[in-house]
Amino acid sequence: MRGSVLVMAKAPVAGRAKTRLAAVVGDAVAADLAAAALLDTLEAAAEAYPEGRRVLALAGDLAEAAREQEVRAAAAHWLVVPQSGADFAARLVDGHRQAHRLAGGPVLQVGMDTPQVTGALLREVAALAHDGRRPVLGPALDGGWWVLVTTHPDQADALAAVPTSRPDTGSLTAKALAAAGHPSLAAPALRDVDEVEDAHAVAAEAPTTRFAQLWRDHAGLPAHREERG
Repeated sequence: MRGSVLVMAKAPVAGRAKTRLAAVVGDAVAADLAAAALLDTLEAAAEAYPEGRRVLALAGDLAEAAREQEVRAAAAHWLVVPQSGADFAARLVDGHRQAHRLAGGPVLQVGMDTPQVTGALLREVAALAHDGRRPVLGPALDGGWWVLVTTHPDQADALAAVPTSRPDTGSLTAKALAAAGHPSLAAPALRDVDEVEDAHAVAAEAPTTRFAQLWRDHAGLPAHREERG
């Protein structure tokens, strides 16, 4: 796979991770769910990109994180860098620049809120950017976005002025890229896991993920049964 993958992640620490889910399942379980989602994401990205082309931009301290040893083991074959910037938009810009410098472009960036993502889908999105020679933006159902591929580090600069965590963040990001001379192609839409209904939907969509298995354990859902021929 040409280029590299960038995962922007926050250490899954109780009381700081998945706070909206924590209102239902508690802080410790919410942190465990965040860790499971991160592990699912790292696994999918590792299926699509080889060692040396994987960058994990991490905020927070893994020493306090749920599933600390599992996360450290999964990240052992990644280039791990600290997130840097005054706000999340600035950290996104810095993350893309670091990934371009350390691992090469195009850089496909995802977060840890889409544990249903697969290596095949990431390869599809990366191919779209490669063939179109343009950035690719994947909308999230809540109005944000779940994936951004930059084909040049300067493209990420357009993110600096875009407000995050808003229902129009996705459309504003697309407009900012276009205004900077980098109109984006559209990737398939995915659902971010923020609310309880998101967790239910994603667990149903990708029932064999770590996230889905843990969500079923704590949300009173029936266990997934594999279909056998």
